[in-house]
Formats: sequence, C-alpha cells, structure tokens
Amino acid sequence: MKRKNQVEFEVLEETDDFLAIDKPAGLLVHPTKPGGPRTLWDGLRELLAYELAIGGQISLVNRLDRETSGIVLVAKSAQAARAAGIAMQAGRIRKEYTALVFGWPEWDEKSISRPIARLGNVGSSVVWLERTVHAEGLPARTHFRVEERLSLSEDRRFSILRALPQTGRTHQIRVHLASLGFPILGDKIYARGSRHYLDFIDQGWTEPMARELWLPRHALHASRLSMELPRQVVECFSPLPNDLAGLIDNAASSSA
Repeated sequence: MKRKNQVEFEVLEETDDFLAIDKPAGLLVHPTKPGGPRTLWDGLRELLAYELAIGGQISLVNRLDRETSGIVLVAKSAQAARAAGIAMQAGRIRKEYTALVFGWPEWDEKSISRPIARLGNVGSSVVWLERTVHAEGLPARTHFRVEERLSLSEDRRFSILRALPQTGRTHQIRVHLASLGFPILGDKIYARGSRHYLDFIDQGWTEPMARELWLPRHALHASRLSMELPRQVVECFSPLPNDLAGLIDNAASSSA
C-alpha cells in the first residue's frame, strides 16, 4: 500500500509493517522542547493515526540529523520494530549516503576505522554536539568511494562521494571525512571550524558563511537503505534533493 501524504515529507515506500520516509533537510526528527517547531514525529503521528488507534506504534529504525536529508525507515508495530532491531544487530541493514565534500581526494576508495568521542569528554568544545576522532571513543568504521570530482571554478573544487557506514556513531560520516581532510560542504561544525555553528544560531545564514561553506546546510543525503528480514526485503532509494543536485549541475555546466 502506498498512500499520499500532505505534511512535511514524502512517503517513498510502504508495506504492512514499515514506512520509508524521504525527510527533507531542516526537518527535526524528534521534538527537542515544548512548543518547538513541527517535527517528523508530529507528522508521523498524524499519518499513522489509524495504526496507532488499533494498537500500532511508531518506531524509527534509523535517525538523521536535522540538516541531513533522505531515508528514514519507520516500523509500524512492536513486532516490526523487534525484527528491525534484530536485523540491525545482525548487520542486515545496509545504509548508503551521498556526500559532497571540499576538494579532490587522491584516492578512489578508502575504508576508515577510527574511534569517535564527544569532544567535550576528551577535550574542550563550546558545541555540546561536537564529536572528534579519539582513542577513547567508540569504534567507528566507514567505507568511502569517490563518484565524481567537479569544480565550480579553479579554486572551488568538490567531489561526490558514496559513504557506507558499518557502525552508527553520532556524526560518524561527517567526523571521518573531516579527519581525512575532506569535510562536507556546508558543515557548520566540522568544515571550517565550529564557530559557524554558533554564529548560525545567533545570526542565521550570512554572506561570510556562504563564502566559506557554500551551502546553508551540510551536503549529506541518505540515499539508499536495504533491510533483510526472514520473510521480506525492504529496499528504498531517495534521489538527491534540488539543492545538492543543482550544485552538481552548476559544476557540470562550468566544466563543459
């Protein structure tokens, strides 16, 4: 069954047990405070009101940062949530992200296994969310593949990468890419110093930020997700949103 949805997100796929959502950048997944902005959770409660009324539930199989766009998989019952949890523990959920990064990596593929910790636990940071690669952190593994190297001008080079995380640490892809020297476009914490994160909260998007970061949100998109269950396989694909696709098109036009 595939239903139409008129709230803040698109429904990509639906089965009896699961719902795949295409979350836009800027939409919070969960409420963070009373009276805050509408969230994905609010929209899901409206969309799945019938399921909730007959004893169903809403369980997010995966979560995305506010600025990350792409696939969020939702279990519609306790049984489906348990099955997804078992699949995740067994490594039968595979996620693929598209990232636009500053610069041209000299490698075509690279696997990185570097532990990640909250920076405030191992050093000093004014941004509570900030993470870093550190020996005292939790194990984290990501595989990267360069899809294309592009440029908007001679001094504005960027690359399209596929990122396949094997673990699920907070900010894992962003932190690993920054540690390799290829931070994600628009990343206010890891690309050009976390001061941009605080400045954005205080001032909003400014021209100096645009010159340094290029995009008003980090260019990370959850593009594919697959999950193998005993009696079904769930596969989802989300195309690049307009802001990222437009930047790529502009670069391709500049190179023509």
